[in-house]
Amino acid sequence: MKVFTQTIRVEPRHIDALNHANNVVYLQWVQDVAEAHWNALATREMKQQYAWVVLRHEIEYLVPVFLNEEVTAKTWVSESAGVRSVRKVEFYNASGKLVARAATTWCLLDARTGKPHRIEQDIYNLFH
Repeated sequence: MKVFTQTIRVEPRHIDALNHANNVVYLQWVQDVAEAHWNALATREMKQQYAWVVLRHEIEYLVPVFLNEEVTAKTWVSESAGVRSVRKVEFYNASGKLVARAATTWCLLDARTGKPHRIEQDIYNLFH
């Protein structure tokens, strides 16, 4: 399991009527950190040949975060089989407390045809 980490600062646009980061914002962060992880590991050729689409998101919210807080997102791919991968994402506040966690299921596509493509060993090896 190869963990990728990214730091996020809670900005005014992330804040909702309850004065904390809106739940929908976490969904965007999950997608952003997944994309950053792929971009950090995949070759240029892989990025041209493949695309990922989400099949399922599951997010558990534990503790709110507020304006100007720093949040650390940690992500890894926990399993891959066939055309699907399950990605885990955990969000921590500056004191190291787990504030939210997510599990997302992604499908690998052939970027040219838009059809599902089996996760081959080279892609598997990027994440495991």
